Amino acid sequence: MNHLIAACSARPGDDPIFSLNAEATRRAKAGEAILNATLGALMEDDGTLAVMPSVFEALRAVQPAQAAAYAPIAGVPRFLKAVARDLFAEVGCADSCVAAATPGGTGALHHALVNFLEPGQALLTSSYYWGPYQTLADHTRRGLETFEMFDASGAFNGAAFERALLAQMERQRRALVFLNTPCHNPTGYSLDEREWLQVRDSVARAARLGPVTLLVDYAYARFAAPGSFAWQTLAREIAEHALLLVAWTASKSHAQYGARIGALVALSHDEAERERIRQALSYSCRGTWSNCNHLGQLALAELLEDAGLRARADRERERLRALLGARVVAFNREAAAAGLRYPRYEGGFFVTVFTRDVSRTHDALRQRGVYTVPLAGAVRVALCSTPVHDVPRLVRELAEATRA
Repeated sequence: MNHLIAACSARPGDDPIFSLNAEATRRAKAGEAILNATLGALMEDDGTLAVMPSVFEALRAVQPAQAAAYAPIAGVPRFLKAVARDLFAEVGCADSCVAAATPGGTGALHHALVNFLEPGQALLTSSYYWGPYQTLADHTRRGLETFEMFDASGAFNGAAFERALLAQMERQRRALVFLNTPCHNPTGYSLDEREWLQVRDSVARAARLGPVTLLVDYAYARFAAPGSFAWQTLAREIAEHALLLVAWTASKSHAQYGARIGALVALSHDEAERERIRQALSYSCRGTWSNCNHLGQLALAELLEDAGLRARADRERERLRALLGARVVAFNREAAAAGLRYPRYEGGFFVTVFTRDVSRTHDALRQRGVYTVPLAGAVRVALCSTPVHDVPRLVRELAEATRA
């Protein structure tokens, strides 16, 4: 007898990325020379997890009686205001935001799906995307549709994005778009100013047909290359036509993967709309996790608001960005010499290498003790967990496996 409902009866019990990571870890413990480029956590070159001491100082400074108490359902107000300022203070939009605390960026994506799409409707994202987008859509009884991410020149395919968005608006009369940029997972691609202007204009045209919600998945943004285009400069213009959401998380920006501190931030120029969103998000919090990590919110509020602590955190993060940046430089140098095919890669935890036969490439890499994540037409490589001295071997193995 099966007590599960039909939709839940054949679901996988583990995330494939975590399964591959577990397999790689077992082989390494058995003494094999394993290169594990699967998991999205930033590691030092000696293989230990990279951390930010200022974050732990802020966590220790929170009074136990405060940390142990329930947090407000929608989140600690100071924390939510600090996140909005972190995103939009420089462009003068922070006061037009409303937010709710979430368990990491994943919780923010969940709240976007259940509040801005009807059951049965589909979110829109790029053809390369973080696998749990599909899991979240399935779990919330929504669908997922994609547009071809790259054009023939290897640039962001703005024309395909607009075609797909307009088609959804004709069919659904509303749209929710997930754009993971800068430092896209899994490709590492960051939209430049020209590409963002295309997105702005496409969203404005689509919004003539009904409500469009554009969510920026901000998970890896703090690891973008210096001088990367700041999309926030277009936020006010985008919000004139669409609802702009940001999935904010401390997992990567503050190297706190396990603390599950995040927020969904909504930017709207309409005060009445902001109040409706505030109430809807609070209701969703109560109906899922009830409330979030109080200790983490209090500590992150202090880190974001205290000038001295924030400056320390920024310096510590810059060291980590430089650590990752050295790997990006090494990868680009080695990959160009080896003739690998991959998107523009200037910064971020991951890069995607294209291959004609994913199964063969992935199997060949595993036989050589190199672990990546298979995608449609490519493998994802986590430079965040690859020591810089292992990059030449990584590229050499990728070149051999993609030619196999």
